[in-house]
Amino acid sequence: MEQRTKRRLTNITIGLLFLFSGIEYAVILPTIWAYLQTLDAEPYFLGLGLSAFSFSGLIASPIFGHVSDRLQRTKAIILFANLFEIAGNFMYFMGYSKWLLLGSRLVAGIGTGAGACIFGYLTRSTTTEERATVFAVVMAARQAGLLIGPGFNLFLRLCNFNLGPFKVNKYTSPGLFMCLMWIILQVIIIFMYYDLPLVPKRNSQQRLISAVEEEEPLVQDDDDVNHAAAENNRYGSIKEDEKSHVPPTNEMDGENSTVDDYHYIPNGHIDEDCKANDNPFHNFSATKGGYFSATKEYLREEVVVVLTAQFITLFNQTALETMVTPITQKYFHFGELENSLMYCICGVEVIAGFFLVRWLSTRFTDRVILAVGLVICNISCIWCLIFLANPKGSFAILLSEFVVGVFLQILGLPFVAVSQVSLFSKVTAEKTQGFSQGFRRSIGGLATILGPMWAGGLTNNLYIMLGVMMGLLTLLTIMMILSYSYLVEPPPTQHSTVNRRSMDDDC
Repeated sequence: MEQRTKRRLTNITIGLLFLFSGIEYAVILPTIWAYLQTLDAEPYFLGLGLSAFSFSGLIASPIFGHVSDRLQRTKAIILFANLFEIAGNFMYFMGYSKWLLLGSRLVAGIGTGAGACIFGYLTRSTTTEERATVFAVVMAARQAGLLIGPGFNLFLRLCNFNLGPFKVNKYTSPGLFMCLMWIILQVIIIFMYYDLPLVPKRNSQQRLISAVEEEEPLVQDDDDVNHAAAENNRYGSIKEDEKSHVPPTNEMDGENSTVDDYHYIPNGHIDEDCKANDNPFHNFSATKGGYFSATKEYLREEVVVVLTAQFITLFNQTALETMVTPITQKYFHFGELENSLMYCICGVEVIAGFFLVRWLSTRFTDRVILAVGLVICNISCIWCLIFLANPKGSFAILLSEFVVGVFLQILGLPFVAVSQVSLFSKVTAEKTQGFSQGFRRSIGGLATILGPMWAGGLTNNLYIMLGVMMGLLTLLTIMMILSYSYLVEPPPTQHSTVNRRSMDDDC
């Protein structure tokens, strides 16, 4: 089978995995509270059940990502993670007690750790120019699942029969349905997913200087090396006159290779190799496959900004999702049908937004798309703070204000989501993308746990809830403005390679 066919089948399988994850969320969420009530569960069990899924995913994502970095393989890890999805949904179907139901969501959440492996794989198998486009399609697949998921409940609610000792009804059938769906995906992964060899990548900067590179001397004078070391000991991006003269980073296999595929100095930060060699934990450093020195990488300015964007946007999104249903019930008397239609319309807008970002990502940089998304999110939050914190007026006016606020919030989501994922993959080391993406998803998981908890207790005091959300967005906007110059792919320099070699010799 040709490599192109294998890659296409692998990409289809990845899309199906994210599609099924969206379907699971949309199928389980509408019935879980009623299901818990049949098991005599206290009201707080709803929050525990929803948070348990995110919590176990928060723990599992970095672990699975770490393993994929070490093995440089993802198929076996995804198959293993899917076993937890299958087991968790079958436990949900059994439903003997509220504690088993809670445990089922914990077990199923472990399976979401496979997402870190997949994002790591996509980072290593795509160029920086096409990465945002690929991420947008993957995220749109999950949103498509969220959109079509409620449709499955139309026939699942009609189930009423026995399967051996188990009762199949409108509450237990979602668990059985998703168990079968994940089993089908398991078979698809076995036959359609391939661990493809990673090909050398050349980004736009490398292509522009390919001709100039041939004119560069293979050996530099000591003075040039010392000068390069001094130049590299500066925080920030490279000099203006070097921006158009940056040699390629990818090395070809061979003993005369000059550049390390996975090592670079992020945004001009000081090369720490010599210090690392004196460190007794050097063998556990992130660049060698471990993560003791990863703390330094994740505390760099640009990485902190992107992770903050991940947390704040997901915190605000889940908080607003928690707020929406009580508002529609209180002011518009929406029932299940009206809410379902509203979520379907929102799903269509989100998918359209992801494809809009997919198109824009080929024309604008990630930081520009992130800035546009933050502007939209700020406008949305201000609108909600003014018009929805204390709604007044006729039904038509209130509905119009609500629609505008929801529209703006959903419009900004794809811009921020895609740009921060793509940017994060570029400002962190490529070799440890599995762990890095797992860490990023853990930050997002923490936000999805805290967001509903924050909003759930303040549905009757929207000024405080929305005011804090506005403050978080303002903080993120200030951070982005101050660090805007660093929110770019770190351009590697030939100086860093020569400098690193000379320091290795000295050390």
